[in-house]
Amino acid sequence: KKIKSCWQQLSKTGGSRREHCEPHRRRMGQSTSTFRRSKASFTSPVLPNEGEHNSGADEPYDCTSNLPDECLSLIFQSLTCADRKRCSLVCRRWLTIEGQCRHRLSLKAQSDLISVIPSLFSRFDSVTKLVLRSDRRSLGICDNAFVMISARCRNLTRLKLRGCREISDKGMVAFSGNCRSLKKVSFGSCGFGVKGVNALLKNCLGLEELSVKRLRGINNVAGAGVELIGPGAAAGSLKMICLKELHNGQCFAPLLSGAKGLRTLKIFRCSGDWDRVFQEVGNQVNAIVEIHLERIQMSDLGLTALSKCSGVEVLHLVKTPDCTNVGLALVAERCKLLRKLHIDGWKTNRIGDEGLIVVAKSCWNLQELVLIGVNPTKLSLEAIVSNCLNLERLALCGSDTVGDTELCCIAEKCLALRKLCIKNCPITDDGIKALGTGCPNLLKVKVKKCRGVTTEGADLLRTRRALLVVNLDTPETPIAEVNEGGAEEDAVEFPPSRLQIPTLGIGTGSTSRSTSFKSRLGFMSRGNLVACALRRLGSRSRSRND
Repeated sequence: KKIKSCWQQLSKTGGSRREHCEPHRRRMGQSTSTFRRSKASFTSPVLPNEGEHNSGADEPYDCTSNLPDECLSLIFQSLTCADRKRCSLVCRRWLTIEGQCRHRLSLKAQSDLISVIPSLFSRFDSVTKLVLRSDRRSLGICDNAFVMISARCRNLTRLKLRGCREISDKGMVAFSGNCRSLKKVSFGSCGFGVKGVNALLKNCLGLEELSVKRLRGINNVAGAGVELIGPGAAAGSLKMICLKELHNGQCFAPLLSGAKGLRTLKIFRCSGDWDRVFQEVGNQVNAIVEIHLERIQMSDLGLTALSKCSGVEVLHLVKTPDCTNVGLALVAERCKLLRKLHIDGWKTNRIGDEGLIVVAKSCWNLQELVLIGVNPTKLSLEAIVSNCLNLERLALCGSDTVGDTELCCIAEKCLALRKLCIKNCPITDDGIKALGTGCPNLLKVKVKKCRGVTTEGADLLRTRRALLVVNLDTPETPIAEVNEGGAEEDAVEFPPSRLQIPTLGIGTGSTSRSTSFKSRLGFMSRGNLVACALRRLGSRSRSRND
């Protein structure tokens, strides 16, 4: 009915179908000849009168028979995945069109997939984004099936492999030779190694993003005879490289230093010394804008080398215990365009006021600051909120030195602040009350695991700031259970109940049901479960004795 009503409105405006579909083709970036059609000629969009097709015909008239394939494909693309599957069961024409306009396909990469590859990719012959997933409990696809897919999907631009342990270097070499248009590639827990990655970098000249996680083929310790990865022909086009959980990630050093246009660098939980790698990167790559480093072995030497990339705007230092105030100060002095800074000091106290004061004096464009396990005082926080006038998002977590004095300083001088998160800090209701008169642009406050903050303080803040959304996690409250003799059994601590305070109709998520459910689970855990079992056994024994 919707298609019929739209087509009737289209027919009232006049003109041919080509005239009405041409703007859609231009919008989709494809010509009229690229899309296959079931009909060779165009006719005027004229619908028969209701009386004509209802009087003599036994079957109802198909209003979509005159609808061009291009329009029908646009309708399919606006539907959900489940609705598209239902539409493909209507008729053969809809089945064909739905397969032709599907560009993304996600499959379970099991060993029996090889038998249906020809028929599957004959239907979905326009796939540009492919996801293959396999789990540990089943046997994944082999090299032969992987190569068969590449022969039928030569226009792939995105590839994602997860858990494909049976794919070797030989299969990856053949696949990259067939699919040379790849732009974004992500590997995780796969079986190939250095040769497969090098073949990908050699054949895919337009590769822009590469993400590698737990590759089994490069877990050997680097030595004199071990082949390195990169740079390859794709090094000039690479813009993002992400390495995760690699035991020998230093073999990517030639690729990292050879990617002259690299803008985003992410390294997570990769073993080995990275200072030497970052020195090569800092000397040869100057276009980096975003850097994420988490749980890797690096020191101030690595930070000093990365500080040569003066255009860095986003920096995440998460649990790098060898980095100190010296390295942070050098980065702040040279990277004056820094907008987002995340530091997880892991409570080593090697990054503190000295480094943060340099950040406040040099990085005036700072918009987001997250400090976890760092102990800043009023001295550094006052410098940040006074100099960084564009600071909109601030998070202070696990800081022993952030109290009411520091929070009052933030409320008084941080005028542009919009979101504030405080977790596990020694603040009280007095600090929360200061937010009621300060930070005029503040929209949301989130307080977690702060034992000095009560619901009364949050209620007072709500009354003073009507448009402010406050998320408060009350501290854990121990509840003692009294047995028949009056002695207290093992006390059980309930999980923190989430209290959200919406104001003036501002919608917030309700968690009362989940909180009560978690409370019941907490009550049944630990000592209470054992106590209940002991009481039941005691009652049964007494009944038997009676």
